[in-house]
Amino acid sequence: MTSRPAAFAIPGDINRRTGGYIYERRLLEGLRAEGRRVEHIVLPSSFPDPSPAEMAASIATMAALPAECPLIVDGLVFGSADPEGYRTIGAPTIAMLHHPLGLETGLAPDWAAELLRREKANLEHARHVVVPSPHTARILVSQFAVPEQKISIALPGFDPRPAAPRRPADPPLILSVGLMARRKGHDVLVKALAQITDLGWQAEIVGGPHEQAVEDELRDQIGALGLAGRVHLRGFLSDAEVADCYGRASIFALATRYEGYGIVFGEAMVNGLPIVTCATGAVPETVAPEAGLLVPVDDDEAFADALRALLCDPQRAAAMAQASAAAGEALPGWQDTAAVMSRVLDRV
Repeated sequence: MTSRPAAFAIPGDINRRTGGYIYERRLLEGLRAEGRRVEHIVLPSSFPDPSPAEMAASIATMAALPAECPLIVDGLVFGSADPEGYRTIGAPTIAMLHHPLGLETGLAPDWAAELLRREKANLEHARHVVVPSPHTARILVSQFAVPEQKISIALPGFDPRPAAPRRPADPPLILSVGLMARRKGHDVLVKALAQITDLGWQAEIVGGPHEQAVEDELRDQIGALGLAGRVHLRGFLSDAEVADCYGRASIFALATRYEGYGIVFGEAMVNGLPIVTCATGAVPETVAPEAGLLVPVDDDEAFADALRALLCDPQRAAAMAQASAAAGEALPGWQDTAAVMSRVLDRV
């Protein structure tokens, strides 16, 4: 393995438990495990909306790299960086894009348009682009005019299924994992749960605040619908605590409005859970067909019907769980993800 130096620019705390940060932390670890010298450049956590001073300092840090040092740039930085400043980076850059920032749900129209403009301009300057799904690759080709040969797909990796036996909770636990962000559709899940209160279940939503207003609204919604005793917001949890949640769960449910991949679906399949989610973005090609029930976005009635179907039909739920576990066993490992990026580093 070549020891040619490289760098990876990531904003904020790399140990945050979100899909994007888990992906990039494990990718960095995988590259180093191959023997590569990869410098971790820590940029401000304020991306994708840093102050002008933070933006200038971040650009200067990246521009100071030697021209022969490939630079992987996290999507929060790449999609929001000032294009004029980004063009001053002499090192060959590799954009690590989970999904275009301007497509995030709930953005002000002007800000969304500006992010899309910046991302398109920066894509013209990037030497290569790495994405976690074929869906995101298609978006870049069709909406950003990125040549297909400039894109590599590095599917997220997953660790093997835990050896410890599952301990399903009673009543059945409906588990959702995702940031407190409007895009994750937790409000739709709560509306759906309010329609099946005649059944026995409990629910936990794991994920820290991304948009504080979203979390506040969700707490108010849970209280207004009389679900405070059955729906619990767990916040950010450790890896061990999240693993415990998966081990106690009977159903994984995420009413997402969009996913560029959705690493939590892979985690749910590794843990052998039937999945209820929405047919949007990369979800249909991520969730194995026999493992999930996919409903339209923002359709809380359809979501409730899907949850009811699994809770009322144990045989169907068990068959979906078996299909989910089989799909989870076939998922790539993190060494496979790192191998894709390694080939890109060698080429650029």
